[in-house]
Amino acid sequence: MGCSGRLLGAAGGRRASLLLTMILFFTYFLSCLPGPCEPLPPALLLPPPAALPAGPGEAAGGSGGSGGSGGSGNRRFPQAIIVGVKKGGTRALLEFLRAHPGVRAVGAEPHFFDRCYEKGLRWYRSLMPRTLEGQITMEKTPSYFVTKEAPRRIHNMSRDTKLIVVVRNPVTRAISDYTQTLSKNPSIPSFQALAFKNLSTGLIDTSWSAVRIGIYAKHLDNWLQYFPLSKFLFVSGERLVSDPAGEMGRVQDFLGLQRVVTDKHFYFNETKGFPCLKKPEGGSKPRCLGKSKGRPHPKIDGQVVQRLREFYRPFNMKFYQMTGQDFGWD
Repeated sequence: MGCSGRLLGAAGGRRASLLLTMILFFTYFLSCLPGPCEPLPPALLLPPPAALPAGPGEAAGGSGGSGGSGGSGNRRFPQAIIVGVKKGGTRALLEFLRAHPGVRAVGAEPHFFDRCYEKGLRWYRSLMPRTLEGQITMEKTPSYFVTKEAPRRIHNMSRDTKLIVVVRNPVTRAISDYTQTLSKNPSIPSFQALAFKNLSTGLIDTSWSAVRIGIYAKHLDNWLQYFPLSKFLFVSGERLVSDPAGEMGRVQDFLGLQRVVTDKHFYFNETKGFPCLKKPEGGSKPRCLGKSKGRPHPKIDGQVVQRLREFYRPFNMKFYQMTGQDFGWD
C-alpha cells in the first residue's frame, strides 16, 4: 500500500467538511458580535480523535483474521508490528497470525513510519481494522527495520509496542532479494556484479540494499536506542519453514495469545517448498502464499557465496550475542 492508498477519497471529503465547518464557525461568530447567541449546534462540532470515521472499503482492504469483527469494534494503533526483514518470511508469518481469532491485521504494508509519516497518526489509525476488546491490531512493513527514523517514530506513537523481526541467513536473504528484483527487471546486472565493489579483492558493496539489509546487528543497534530487548521477538525464517507450529507457538506467547495456531493448521506444500495453512472450517481451499513466493533462485558462483558468508560472519556473531539466540547460519 502506498501513501496514496484507499483513503484519498475519504481524506478529501474530510478536508472539505473541515473547510465548511470553519466557514460556519466564522459566520456564527460574526453574527454574535452584536449580542449573545444560542449555543453552537452539536452537529457543527468536530468529532474527537477517538471518533474517527471508518475508511471506505474496509472489508475489501484485506484486513483482519478469522475473528472478523465486521463493522463493530474500534480502530486502534497496532499493539504489535512486524518490522522486518524483507525476504525473511514476514508475509508467511502475517498470514499464519491471521488464522488466529485474536489477531486483526492490515493486509497491505502501510509504510507509514518510513514513507508516509507526514500524513499523520490519524491517517495511520484510519488504516487499521476494527478490533473488539481482547483482539490485537497488527501491521507489517519489513522496511521499517532498516529505516533510521522508524524506531523513534514508533516509540513516539507508543513505547509499549511489541516488535517482531523475522530474520534469515543473510546470504540466502540477499539472493532471494536479488531474485525478486530480477523477476521484475530481467536486464539488471548479475548478482556478482552488484554484490562486489571489486571482485578481484573481494570487497563487498555494502551500499547495495540486498547486502546492507543483512547486517542485522547494525540495524538492531539503532532500535535498541529506543526499545529494550524485551520488546522484541526474533523469529527464525528457516524454522518458520521447517517447524511453523513451533515458531508460531513462540509468537503467540510473545503476543500474550492463547496457542490456537498449532501443527494441525499446517501442511507442507512440496511444489512451493514451504508450509501452507490447511483449509479452514467452512473455507473453500487451503491458504497458501502467492505465485511470487517460492521462486527458484538463480545459480550463484560458490566462491561468491563463500565470500559473502565470510563477510557476514562477524556481524552474525554480534547479532547472536545481542539477541541471545544462535540462528545457526555459520
